[in-house]
Amino acid sequence: MAKLHLFDLDGTLLYESAAAVEIARQLGLERETGELERAFAAGELTPPRFAQLACDLWTELTHADVAAAFEAAPWLAGIRDVWADIRERGERCAVISLSPSFFVNRLLGWGADAAYGSRWPDVPFRERVDPTGILSAGAKVRIADELCASFGLSRADCVAYGDSRSDAELFAALPASVAVNADHHVSELATFAYAGRDLREAYALTLGGKAGG
Repeated sequence: MAKLHLFDLDGTLLYESAAAVEIARQLGLERETGELERAFAAGELTPPRFAQLACDLWTELTHADVAAAFEAAPWLAGIRDVWADIRERGERCAVISLSPSFFVNRLLGWGADAAYGSRWPDVPFRERVDPTGILSAGAKVRIADELCASFGLSRADCVAYGDSRSDAELFAALPASVAVNADHHVSELATFAYAGRDLREAYALTLGGKAGG
């Protein structure tokens, strides 16, 4: 039976980091962005409000900064290997993240079948954030259902990989999930749990402990 593997980005594919953190590092705005990240994690900022405040802060962001942040980010080892193995099995994989799409979409070049992120204004930011383009935790479930429909699959064929509050609704909606370096929001919902820096090891849990490729 074919499967659809759904990956979160921040804290999951990125080890103890997030797209916003890596972008802020390039801009020298780690402290200010860190304050926004903490407020968001505590539920004090909605995703659209976080996006707007970040845009207001990152006025000098360029495409070169985004590329540098992506390349320097602390990615888990083995991401390309896992996605290649998924393709070889005739299965599908996608990334669904609340982070900006201009960062998330770069993972298409690593072998993801689809990538979904929040739609922020074009870089450099000259427009206000459109709240309707910013994803939420609930949007992850909606997108998963849309992907299932396009691939001829169902929720029963899905495996989710995530780490935090934004993944909880998706974990609750699907029969199989892997908590990757996760907090309490998803650890109690997950089918499997992994702590470490190699996605191949987390993926192997879904295969009975042995990954191919």
